Amino acid sequence: MDAWEELVTSALLGTDRRPPARTAGDAAPAALLDAAAVHTVRRRAGLRPGPAARPPEPAPPDGRAALPAAAGRRLGQLLAGRAAPAPSGGRRGAAPDLAELLPQWLAAANERGYRAPATALPALLDAARARTDLRPQTLAFAGPRGLWLARLNPEWKFALRGAGAGGALPDPADREAVLALWDEGLFAERVALLSAVRAHDPDGGRGLLASTWEAERAEDRLMFLDSLRAGLGPADEEFLEAALSDRSRNVRATAAELLSALPSSALAARMAERAVSCVSLDRTEGAAQIVVEAPHECDAGMRHDGVSATPPSGRGERSWWLGQLVEAAALHCWPARFGGRSPEEIVALPVADDWRGELHAAWCRAAVRQRDADWSRALLGTPAAPQTAGPGTSSLAERAQLLSTLAPEERASWVASFIAAHGLSEAFQLLGVCAVPWSEPLGRAVVDALDIARDAGSYPWSFSGVMGLAERCLAPRTAGRLAALTTLPAETEDASPGAGGYWSEAFQRLVSTLELRAAMHAELMEAETETEPTAT
Repeated sequence: MDAWEELVTSALLGTDRRPPARTAGDAAPAALLDAAAVHTVRRRAGLRPGPAARPPEPAPPDGRAALPAAAGRRLGQLLAGRAAPAPSGGRRGAAPDLAELLPQWLAAANERGYRAPATALPALLDAARARTDLRPQTLAFAGPRGLWLARLNPEWKFALRGAGAGGALPDPADREAVLALWDEGLFAERVALLSAVRAHDPDGGRGLLASTWEAERAEDRLMFLDSLRAGLGPADEEFLEAALSDRSRNVRATAAELLSALPSSALAARMAERAVSCVSLDRTEGAAQIVVEAPHECDAGMRHDGVSATPPSGRGERSWWLGQLVEAAALHCWPARFGGRSPEEIVALPVADDWRGELHAAWCRAAVRQRDADWSRALLGTPAAPQTAGPGTSSLAERAQLLSTLAPEERASWVASFIAAHGLSEAFQLLGVCAVPWSEPLGRAVVDALDIARDAGSYPWSFSGVMGLAERCLAPRTAGRLAALTTLPAETEDASPGAGGYWSEAFQRLVSTLELRAAMHAELMEAETETEPTAT
């Protein structure tokens, strides 16, 4: 037994029963501790170092332009910033919410092709770990060095999901590397790879999927098939038609949905044939009206083409089947069915036996799925019309989806007219689909409506969602027009107590946020301005 083990034994048994060598009596405990200290130093001094860990590979180069100094300082403020502490009473205060500006800053920096400062990479990855909405823009900004750094910290492993083994996807044009990762990669890597190849070459992406389709698991086939939404076109029809016979019900349903988004597909034609047999124009009682005779059964052909036979709880079978047929039918079949009428004229026709809501809802889904702007306009109706009396849909969620099919300028114009007629109380979902920054007419409509709400004397809390959108979406140049609204208004007799102060504070925050956004964009443009040639 060596000296260290003897000391350990004495300590366990007690110095009375097992005193250290050459000690006894009262001196034994102290002698044990002294000997243990000496041996500890000796053991540490004689410890042989282990083999050195292999150093990490150097970070890959990033050839993008360096961030302007002022923009780099601003990035540091946004990453370190938090919403200012709210004053008492739950008020947000007048300071901008820096955390809400970070997504816009990242999008602008990526648009201009800047690379992230090396010192900011840890904070950027931490921010993206905490907020999933930041991840796409953050990882694009962090670039290859961000992925390199993420491999060194398990807390940042989210950044590697969907990347190749080296932390980045291969170039979609590199056929050999693409095939290697497709054959050997993890599922998340393969999904990301298929999406990247599909965006670069839709036919190549579909061919990549077809090469291993039969060997894939059902749940994997479903995720891979969903990747075909990007770049979906007539060339995908043959592959999707074959998928209608897949073993998995979910795969069959997704294939049918994708085919119905192609108005020229054979499935859309089959669905149109079924749908027009259920919906017709009746003139027997004077004025023309639409008559609906919903299907009496869901036959094998309908089920093959993606019609679900079992309705949700509380839904009738026949209306459920009808809705699926109409939403999957090519919209160009209806003018011929209704005597050459336009979509606006068709939607304006009365519908017998309370089938109007079901029929129009199905047409809404078809217009969104097929991205048909003409039908979307018809179903949206006039923005100034009462919401319950319009020719199409009164659902704000459906209206927002229909608006998404229109061009950005037309979309903004429609929402501006809606706000002018109905105010802001129902406009939040509609504003969410408008392009940023808002157009001048839309911004003016929002500001005017906020001014009217302020003058009404109510508290601004019910408009907090719209006010938050305005901070992020109004054009920064609007700040000058808002300055007059930051003053404290005189309170009227019927005004809510203290409402004017709350509104003044909210408008101050809006103005300061718009000014900060303007400064952010100016800082990101500094380098571009400096390199512009001087006019002569």
